[in-house]
Amino acid sequence: MNTTTIVIIVAAVILAWIILAYNGFIRRKNRTDEAWSDIDVQLKRRYNLIPNIIEAVKGYAKHEKSVLEEVTKARTEAMNAEGTGNVGEVGKTENMLSGALKTLFAVAENYPDLKANANFLDLQRELADTENKIQAARRFYNTNVRDLNTLIESFPYNIIANLFHFSKRDFFELENEKQREVVKVSF
Repeated sequence: MNTTTIVIIVAAVILAWIILAYNGFIRRKNRTDEAWSDIDVQLKRRYNLIPNIIEAVKGYAKHEKSVLEEVTKARTEAMNAEGTGNVGEVGKTENMLSGALKTLFAVAENYPDLKANANFLDLQRELADTENKIQAARRFYNTNVRDLNTLIESFPYNIIANLFHFSKRDFFELENEKQREVVKVSF
């Protein structure tokens, strides 16, 4: 084998590796985008359920107006943040909305007729199901972000990442430190 043949083979191997690495980045980027889309779908489902829950509560809890306004405001802020695509901002507003919903359900505990209302119970179950789906979608997103970020930081893939401008993504994290605390249960 002459030198030209060796150079061509080495160049072909390097080119094949670059193509495979690039395609690996694209695959992980697309999985991360898909995971974000899954979160988006569940958040929209949640946003659509909230007005129905508020209407169900309104009839029973007329003097709890501030709680209803807080939920409505938090929902609006979360919907607006979602449009920005900023994961940190979406996480922050979603955590505010979750807190407002918890307050709403705590208020509902004071109204036995409301708690027994079939429509309210169905809405509450649907929202709980949606919250579970949001949590699963967040975990799926964070797994894909971890895989993409690891590849971006790993040698020699970081060379390809820099060459083609692949950048790290933010994790979908809790903003409120109180949500990280272990709940104390006493009997």
